[in-house]
Amino acid sequence: MSSGNHKSNTGSTGQSHSSGGKSTSMTQSDASRIQSSQARSGGDMSSSGFASRAQSAGDRNANTGISEGRNAGSK
Repeated sequence: MSSGNHKSNTGSTGQSHSSGGKSTSMTQSDASRIQSSQARSGGDMSSSGFASRAQSAGDRNANTGISEGRNAGSK
């Protein structure tokens, strides 16, 4: 007797939350791609939107010296 209206635990980005798998840090380049995509598609460009949060994470990681392997040591 279920109504068929079941919600999964996916959060606002549509990705499921799990503790397994590979985790990578947000870079400023990643944030730039996200912002560009959001702007082109008419997405939420507000200060509380995903693009803004991605930019904050990229800036925070850059300021703390966190980098991914693909960017490490390149100039």
